[in-house]
Amino acid sequence: MAAGLRGLTAPEVGGAVAAAGLALLVGGTLAAVAWAAQGLGGLGPWDWRAVWFTIWQAALSATLSAFCAIPVARALARRRFPGRGILVTLLGAPFILPVIVAIMGLIAVFGRSGAVNDGLRLLGLPEISIYGWQGVILAHVFFNLPLSVRLILQGWQAIPAERFRLAEGLGFGPRDVAQHLERPMLRAVLPGVWLAVFLVCLTSFTVALALGGGPRATTVELAIYQAFRFDFDLGRAASLGLIQVVLCVAAMGLARWIAIPAAFGAGLDAAHRPAAPGGWRRWSDALVITAAAGFLVWPMAAVTARGLPRIPALPPEVWEATLRSVVMALISALLALILSLLLALSLARGRLRWIETAGMLPLIASPLVLGTGLFILLRPWIAPQAMALPVTVGVNAIMALPFGLRALIPAARTLHGDYGRLADSLDLRGLARLRLLTVPRLARPLGFAGGLAAALAMGDLGVITLFAADRPTLPLQLFQLMNSYRMDDAAACAVLLMAISFGLFWIFDKGGRLA
Repeated sequence: MAAGLRGLTAPEVGGAVAAAGLALLVGGTLAAVAWAAQGLGGLGPWDWRAVWFTIWQAALSATLSAFCAIPVARALARRRFPGRGILVTLLGAPFILPVIVAIMGLIAVFGRSGAVNDGLRLLGLPEISIYGWQGVILAHVFFNLPLSVRLILQGWQAIPAERFRLAEGLGFGPRDVAQHLERPMLRAVLPGVWLAVFLVCLTSFTVALALGGGPRATTVELAIYQAFRFDFDLGRAASLGLIQVVLCVAAMGLARWIAIPAAFGAGLDAAHRPAAPGGWRRWSDALVITAAAGFLVWPMAAVTARGLPRIPALPPEVWEATLRSVVMALISALLALILSLLLALSLARGRLRWIETAGMLPLIASPLVLGTGLFILLRPWIAPQAMALPVTVGVNAIMALPFGLRALIPAARTLHGDYGRLADSLDLRGLARLRLLTVPRLARPLGFAGGLAAALAMGDLGVITLFAADRPTLPLQLFQLMNSYRMDDAAACAVLLMAISFGLFWIFDKGGRLA
């Protein structure tokens, strides 16, 4: 190791050490899971049914999310209206929205006492249930429809404006534009969108925990939790964790070659866009945008209206969990930023490209799988209750690392290309270089990455469920209130969690913009 670091600069050495430690941590936990699994012979028919349900629900969720996003993205691409920019920005909000909060909102709308079932009862129609496979699919579409819209909208905006101008010159109508421009773009973009959503749904835990369960709606993640918490069967939990890793690796491997090029060629970045079609298409676009916005906003508005007046009456244990969660989220964000910055600065010099691979390793394992591996490794030495909060903080930091790297790597490369030689010639090194050059120039991506890490850690309900019930975080406290049927307190807790998560993201992001 020491020989391999000779001739490297201090940032490169720091990044290499951090990357090696990260690879050892992730690889060690996955190796512990593989060792404890001892083959797949211990899995029963219900476990294999959970594997099948995981693949089936992820495929169906991805298909519905991607294809429902097409008309929404098309409408946003060809229409201009007041508030459009805000709406497109809000499409990114579900990514940092705590999952358990969104579930509370969906229950408020689609649950037994929700507005939808109230309306069905008034009409004399049969009620619907949000619990079971249908609730899992609904929640996944709620979370992934905005992601799909954003990705497909980028595809529409990437079509060179010259192609639209040529289409106008040739007298193309909407059907011709769809055939020659839009469909080739969709053939190139949709496979990647589908796989991205599929991968997210493969590792979904909170949705299955709150809305699934039972023999027909148990995912691999939920089966790991049940084997761990209820049966304390570490071998079975590890076997299921190994299957989860294989599924994620297979999906990521497929994503590398599935995309089909649209072959539009480069344009001149002209601002010209064709006139949007009128007639019934104008009304259909308005209807699609309104329906999508309502589907995303209604649950959050419902849970806010129910929970906001109840916040002052929340019991003391909720405020204790709130303080605990905020402290843990800030520590996780700080760890994620330090690791991301070390790796990004090393990668900017272009000599240690393997570091980026190490930084993306957390994508191949879910927090629950990493938590299981760490439990297996640490159990002989430390009591599970003692490691609950530190392990949760560490895993949240590690899981946020790939997103931080994606934000920091391009900016770090630009910084090194523009100022690297000048800083070296001035012998600007160490903390002075960090304070005077690196942090001021990378403040924006650092703020964004820190806000994202803090928000994701604040809303996480994963590893903590394996270890601790006596010192719950705010998401776990919310889940416990839901299980106790204290729905008014749960709604207030959800509003509090949502406000703090968005507040943390805004504070970090705004701080980076003002620096």
